[in-house]
Amino acid sequence: MRSIITTIALAAVLAGCTPAGNPNHYACNSIADIDAYFTIDPDNIIISGHRGGNMPGYPENCIETFDKILETMPAFYEIDPRLTKDSVIVLMHDPTLDRTTTGKGKANEYTYAELQKLNLVDKWGNVTPYKIPLVEDVVKWSQGKTILNFDLKDVPREMLVPFVNSLGAHNCIYTVQTPEQALVVLKADSNARMSCWVRNLEHLKAYDEAGVPSENMALAYVVSDIMKESNAELYAELRNRGIPCMVSTCPKQDRAKTEELRRPLWKEVLDSRPDIIETDYPLELNRLYGEEK
Repeated sequence: MRSIITTIALAAVLAGCTPAGNPNHYACNSIADIDAYFTIDPDNIIISGHRGGNMPGYPENCIETFDKILETMPAFYEIDPRLTKDSVIVLMHDPTLDRTTTGKGKANEYTYAELQKLNLVDKWGNVTPYKIPLVEDVVKWSQGKTILNFDLKDVPREMLVPFVNSLGAHNCIYTVQTPEQALVVLKADSNARMSCWVRNLEHLKAYDEAGVPSENMALAYVVSDIMKESNAELYAELRNRGIPCMVSTCPKQDRAKTEELRRPLWKEVLDSRPDIIETDYPLELNRLYGEEK
């Protein structure tokens, strides 16, 4: 069970991990730094960019987008690894290219060299100058800047975790939806930190019974868009273990067509006081959060 660091102590830890050049960067050089980043702070909500976030001219799963967001705010990024035809690991959410690139068809039917002939397309259908990035390049870019959360796509964890470790990275965590998936990650790296789906107390108990240590659970996605009073016992148990609770506005609030329509929906989420919010629009949500604090 991880101890909860006080707000003052956490601020000191973060100050030590923040490079002088950009106060929004977080230099994560060890497992201890991951644990410090995800320490529960009642006065601070952490924002995660779903698929890395997006804005006009800046597409999802794109290094340039990650960089642009960090110019304005601190954030960590949930991203999506996929394999090309020649087994190169790239970032791509969909199995097909049609929505997010100028190409068509299945991503795994193209070699990496062939994919580099395409351009990324933003959420509004605008073609950008940016290319599908290599996971290797994303991991290298992220050093000294942020934490990466790898979602589960078509890259086996037995392949991805050792590959990330071979790059000397200590700032990556892995999303898992079940205790069985968590055990696969831990078999590849017993010190790995994970973003674990936890639906209810029974689901949390299943992690315990499978032998998944609480200390390896960097955060718990409570599979909700808002912190519900009906699940308060789960949140209390997670926080007692030092595991922050994350909700996601992607399936519901983020689907409103404009920022003006999204803002009152997001305010309800903020008022429920999650520890972490995952969103497609980190800059917009952060703007509202700054107004509400």
